[in-house]
Order: sequence, then C-alpha cells, then structure tokens
Amino acid sequence: MVGDEHSDPSLMRYLGATKRNMLGNHFWEYYVDDAPRIVLDKLERYGYRVVSMTGVGQTLVWCLHKE
Repeated sequence: MVGDEHSDPSLMRYLGATKRNMLGNHFWEYYVDDAPRIVLDKLERYGYRVVSMTGVGQTLVWCLHKE
C-alpha cells in the first residue's frame, strides 16, 4: 500500500499504483506490486527521503519526507 484516496494522483501514477477498495474498508487505497526497494528508489528520485522505519506485526512501515 502506497497511499490513500487523498494521495497525490500524479505521484500515484508515477509509482504505477492502482486504486482499490478492500472488502470491509470504508476507504480507498493505492497499491503497487513492486518490492519495497523499487518503490523507495522511485520515491527517492521524486525527492523523498526515508526518515524512519519500523515493523508492526508482519508489516513494515516507512516514514518519508520531501523538502
């Protein structure tokens, strides 16, 4: 998952993300099939930098910032 329904559409297109609604969720999300390394590399080229990273159960979460 790389974004929600309020994410920048041009950034989501750049990432190749698809908008979907999962059964039971009351929100839309953007999803990619790429490995995290590929998405993080694309975001770095777009001007984002990793600020922190953590694991939540079996999920990894990266926080990024763009100057």
